[in-house]
Amino acid sequence: MALRQRKPTSPGRRFQTVSDFADITKTLPEKSLLDSKPKTGGRNNYGRKTSRHRGGGHKQQYRIIDFRRNKDAIPARVAAIEYDPNRTCRIALLHYLDGEKRYILAPNGLKVDDMVESGPKADIRTGNSLPMRFIPTGSTVHNVELRPGGGGKMARSAGMGVQIVAKEGAYATLRLPSTEMRRVPIDCRATLGTVGNSEHELTSIGKAGRNRWKGVRPQTRGVAMNPVDHPSVVAKARRPVDVTRSPRGASPKVVRACRRLRTS
Repeated sequence: MALRQRKPTSPGRRFQTVSDFADITKTLPEKSLLDSKPKTGGRNNYGRKTSRHRGGGHKQQYRIIDFRRNKDAIPARVAAIEYDPNRTCRIALLHYLDGEKRYILAPNGLKVDDMVESGPKADIRTGNSLPMRFIPTGSTVHNVELRPGGGGKMARSAGMGVQIVAKEGAYATLRLPSTEMRRVPIDCRATLGTVGNSEHELTSIGKAGRNRWKGVRPQTRGVAMNPVDHPSVVAKARRPVDVTRSPRGASPKVVRACRRLRTS
């Protein structure tokens, strides 16, 4: 994948970049692997707004992705590399030898007509999914499960990958892109390689309307509001307070996810 620079025909296009989509080999999705994706506008089942700055956007259909990779010992041919509006990476359409079709996240380097496989006896090759017990230490993987059989949860966005740095007993130690070290059960599955479309983070949006196409609405700074609307403004002075807070008064500072272990 490469980025294409737009011609500066307007101020919004002057610094805009877009993918050239050279890696896409099929434009229409597989109908049997589609599902509806109704819009919420950031509201929950009570109709109350729980996520701000959401609404509008282009209509989308959800592509059903196989995050579990539990079809063992049956090879599959990569039939196409497709665009997915619901995620930053590309997806690969697999045709299994028994006739079934599934979507998976397209790793970097996977091409049409390549063969992939799942299971403990699969080869150590990009796109194959195995329990980490059978993956060599030092390998880079993605779509990593947190519980055996639970489906991949970590390293699923464009360019992501985690490294298996150690195996000890029933756990494997992973180094995340943030340099955090995390232990997961060694029988959890992971897919070899890194997720493709790594240049996605270099894309320049260029104009506000392109975010509106994605369903992202504008944000208003708290200090620009009236005191009744946000706790970040002091009455009369209209200046920011010392402590930054959300519109509902919650502190944005990091809170410990769990209590420290007691030593006594």
